[in-house]
Amino acid sequence: MPDDQPVAANGLLDRRLFLQGGAGTALALSGISSSAADGEELRVEPWMKLPGSPFVGYGQPSRFEDKVVRVAANPPNAPGTGAARTPLHRLNGTITPNGLHFERSHSGIPDIDPDAHRFLIHGLIKRPLVFTLETLSRYPVESRIAFIECGGNGNQLYQKDAAPLNVQALQGADAAGMSRSVPLAKAMDDALIALYQNGERIRPSNGYPMRLLLPGYEGNMQVKWLRRIKVTEGPTMTKDETSKYTMLLLDGKSLQFVFPIEAKSVITQPSPGLVMNGPGLYEISGIAWSGYGKITKVEVSADGGKTWAPAALQQPVLSMALTRFRVPWQWSGGPAILQSRATDGSGYVQPTRAELIARRGAKAFYHFNGVTSWGVTEIGEVKHVYA
Repeated sequence: MPDDQPVAANGLLDRRLFLQGGAGTALALSGISSSAADGEELRVEPWMKLPGSPFVGYGQPSRFEDKVVRVAANPPNAPGTGAARTPLHRLNGTITPNGLHFERSHSGIPDIDPDAHRFLIHGLIKRPLVFTLETLSRYPVESRIAFIECGGNGNQLYQKDAAPLNVQALQGADAAGMSRSVPLAKAMDDALIALYQNGERIRPSNGYPMRLLLPGYEGNMQVKWLRRIKVTEGPTMTKDETSKYTMLLLDGKSLQFVFPIEAKSVITQPSPGLVMNGPGLYEISGIAWSGYGKITKVEVSADGGKTWAPAALQQPVLSMALTRFRVPWQWSGGPAILQSRATDGSGYVQPTRAELIARRGAKAFYHFNGVTSWGVTEIGEVKHVYA
């Protein structure tokens, strides 16, 4: 079958189209003639004739990218409590810029003097150890690409009716005294004390001067502003693992110590907040991730899950890291429901929202990883829907 012929209902095309078809195919399918594009005159713009702005100490985005910002949600009269959410629908690739990284704080962002900060390891060990930032820096440093996601992301999708939300709204020792129990095996496997993020020191909102990194585990375990690790025989049953971050089951009981984020995906483009400008060829793109390992497959549907087409996975595909997926879509201009579902190396398949609620009920709050649905109207508006 030619790459420009539908491989699933409602216009989903072969994933190889953008890889092998070339720019000419894309232009023809989208209704743009290459000759018209070539013949358009390039004007001499003012910025080509006048000097620009001088250098600055720390680079900033273009003023035309003012919509690419985090959105903060916090209770009234509590400016340091709540979350600032990443605009995933306005980003591309798989690396989140430091200034747009998701932030969850329970009691504001502390102003910590790195030279005065101390990190303690104690408990069931031969002798307690105290580290400064300088002594930690003497140990071998390694780089790792990993995702961090709050266990409460997507909790609105447990609600009966689809809330009018976009990707950003559906998605981390401060004064709150955050503490969690983590298996010793995880600590001995791939846990890190993180001092840098994307090459620079961790931002204060993400744990400066040091935080715990536990690849694949839910974000609340990756404690920010890390002060101590205590080795114990078993879990210490803190408030953050008894009354919080548990999984409510259908029988009314709560399942404790749910560590990995299960396979999950979301379409970021198109998605709510981004309007489609008429029928034609579009790229459906999004991200997938799993705490169980690598993403091995992502499928996309344009008809609410009736038919599916495999998406192309953008390299590199790494274990417990974000994976970008892409698939071409010939939108006819009619109604559509866009969905994605991920499969990881363990064989786990991302469930539908209905399947997830059938297992857990609708009173749960944490650990939502069901399929998210975007409804596209005839005028190109994209909304959050249930399918």
